[in-house]
Amino acid sequence: MGKARNPRRGRVAVESVVEDVDGGRAELVPDRERARAWTLLIDGAPQSHVDLDDPAHLSFEYQRRMGHVIDLAAPPGRPVHAVHLGGGALTLARYTAATRPRSTQQVVERDAALVALVRRALPLDPGARIRVRSTDARAGLAKAGDGWADLVVADVFSGARTPAHLTSTEFLDEVTRVLRPGGLYVANLADGPPLAHLRGQIATAAARFPELALIADPAVLRGRRFGNAVLVAGHRPLPVAELTRRAACDPHPGRVEHGRALTDFTGGAVPVTDASAVDSPAPPPSVFDRAQ
Repeated sequence: MGKARNPRRGRVAVESVVEDVDGGRAELVPDRERARAWTLLIDGAPQSHVDLDDPAHLSFEYQRRMGHVIDLAAPPGRPVHAVHLGGGALTLARYTAATRPRSTQQVVERDAALVALVRRALPLDPGARIRVRSTDARAGLAKAGDGWADLVVADVFSGARTPAHLTSTEFLDEVTRVLRPGGLYVANLADGPPLAHLRGQIATAAARFPELALIADPAVLRGRRFGNAVLVAGHRPLPVAELTRRAACDPHPGRVEHGRALTDFTGGAVPVTDASAVDSPAPPPSVFDRAQ
């Protein structure tokens, strides 16, 4: 990891770290505004942002929305059992450890070389109870115990697309098995016009969970641009009012859809099964020009 003196700031500037990992070319880019913060990119696509001095800081808007769900999954500060499908730079696992000390977390990240890079360059707090498994997300989920998790977090992308086998009702059967009765499932979904993938994912979740909410930029929900949407699902009433308040107060305000409005949004889409599942759509190159 190279260092160079930055005469403008009178401080040591850290250079980017670039390595080939299983999923492509990984690059850790230092944040110019935060002394020990980094953005992880895979083949040029932003994946994660981590501030080692402040792991409760979430830079990407979709991760802040997922952070709201983590905040509301249990009373403030109470430890939880969490399964994270997709690791990246372990941003949300670090966030959970910082905001809910003594939580027990399992991270499933298929890219073993990426895990090694992140552990070396962005080391975890040694006190954090985070276990990382390098295996396929669905295979890793299958090893979790029945009713073990308060929270299952899905943020899995391969080449900027969610793999097909993580989009089906059979996959959600595994999620439901692992969740305790009052647990929450939160997933990062990405889609653009005509939103066929997003509508199908809502219909799929509705086939397995009685309570749903969707958080996204209004322009994404209207099909005006490609972007992220955060799906929240559970078997108990969701904290919709508080999610709505937090989404509205975000630096990039989001909208929360639920109930009849969310059902109408699906437009008659049918649940996805293993037999019909396909990868999520590839984002247009221009999407990465917009800060997440």
